[in-house]
Amino acid sequence: MKQSNVDKAIFWPALAILAALSIPVLLNPKQGTAILGDLHHLIAESLSSLYLWAVVAALGFLIWLAFSKYGKIKFGEPDTKPEFSTFSWLAMLFTAGIGASITYWSAIEWAYYYTAPPFGAEPKTAAAADWASTYGLFHWGFSAWVLYCLPALPIAYNLYVRKNPSVKLSTACEGVLKKGANSWLGKAIDVFFMVGLVGGIGAALGLGLPMISEGISELFNIPRSFMLDMSLIVVLTLIFCVSTYFGLKKGLKRLANINTYLFLALSAFVLLAGPTLFIISRFTDSVGILLQNFFRMSFYTDSVANSGFPEAWTIFYWAWWFACAPYMGIFVAKISKGRTIRQVIFAECIGGTVGCWAAFSIMGNTGLYFELNKLVPVIDILEKKGGEAAIAAIYQGLPGGSVALLAIMIITLIFLSATLDSSSFTLASAASKKLSIDQEPAGWHKIFWALVIELVAFSMMFGGGLHALQSVVVITSVPLILIMAMASISLIKWIKEDQAGSSSIEKTINEEPTKLTS
Repeated sequence: MKQSNVDKAIFWPALAILAALSIPVLLNPKQGTAILGDLHHLIAESLSSLYLWAVVAALGFLIWLAFSKYGKIKFGEPDTKPEFSTFSWLAMLFTAGIGASITYWSAIEWAYYYTAPPFGAEPKTAAAADWASTYGLFHWGFSAWVLYCLPALPIAYNLYVRKNPSVKLSTACEGVLKKGANSWLGKAIDVFFMVGLVGGIGAALGLGLPMISEGISELFNIPRSFMLDMSLIVVLTLIFCVSTYFGLKKGLKRLANINTYLFLALSAFVLLAGPTLFIISRFTDSVGILLQNFFRMSFYTDSVANSGFPEAWTIFYWAWWFACAPYMGIFVAKISKGRTIRQVIFAECIGGTVGCWAAFSIMGNTGLYFELNKLVPVIDILEKKGGEAAIAAIYQGLPGGSVALLAIMIITLIFLSATLDSSSFTLASAASKKLSIDQEPAGWHKIFWALVIELVAFSMMFGGGLHALQSVVVITSVPLILIMAMASISLIKWIKEDQAGSSSIEKTINEEPTKLTS
């Protein structure tokens, strides 16, 4: 891709908005963070019901689509073969989609629910423990992955079936917007999602890097410092540059495969070395509680008690997934050539959920067991020293804890590198005019956006803290609810139009299904 292929109408406005958000926070952290925080809370309180209904609607839509005749439509020609093996495909979906956030939150999120539970439960009781083990499965389960999957389908259909050489979010809305997708409105859609993505990935960096720093400090008795954090950023950038050099099919695929094997090995180790029976029992109990209360949790606004739990957790998470969903949509579309609509839905919504459930059940319930049995004072460490120190203490509490802590540090670093790779790929794709089906953005373009993410994350981390980044994510997620609805409507309109005008598509969707996942 030549430099002339950069879409300047998207590239420069996105940079300008990011600078406008970052510089005031860096120059005046207190006031800048306060303004962003006020907008965040206003949105969370005023639009909570909108987020809840939107997620349930998205879940219902994808269930219908997966089991409808349209689920058999292939992204490509009828004889097109997938570019990646099923394992590599799933590994890339999971590694890019979740990133380092799961290594952080899976270990300690339960502690927040245990000390401030929902539905009026008393803190630090058996009821609080039940919700503590269950809510992680809810927030990182089907509902989250549904939002990740939603934009991937219209983008992939437009790219591989309609042969439109563009992977922008705006082009996924062409079925509704028509020519408006190429106007200022379309540019605004792409800019909005790019700003939200930088905030979301920046927040992931803000969680992952301090966690690795804490692990290094714990293992090697090196005090945490600014230079240590900077050194980690340099290492992260080097890994990313090597991955970028080898490209999507070799670099990122290898990173994802390696990290998935490490993640599975660490999960198996913690399961066997930790409180095995307690983990299995709590997981079984939590699934039952989730199935019994899924719709209650999905529509929980707490409008009478006003505890703030839904706004602080569920609404924030739904906003987070909405903000990051277009990034996953573009990335998943690029790696799903030769897959069917049904396969993509099942891979993301079931495969992604299983991976998150494994992490939260194994890592989270290990921490809960240590707390309940007074083996490791997890909550006390969390309150006095922060999440990174609490996570390090949990892994150190295991037999061979130093090895486990070293492993989670390596996994987190690779997660961050893979996320930086896939997100910069997405940003560079969105800021390009046209990309052919098999074409990747230029290496310099991906490296540029990776550096932007690091700079924005770094400035806000040391200026306004993670709260500033999280507020940016929530603010930019609001228009994306409408945008993703338009993209979904566009998909169905295109399928019906193409069904009427293409004998091959009509033949595909009217064939007798050979297997459920075909």
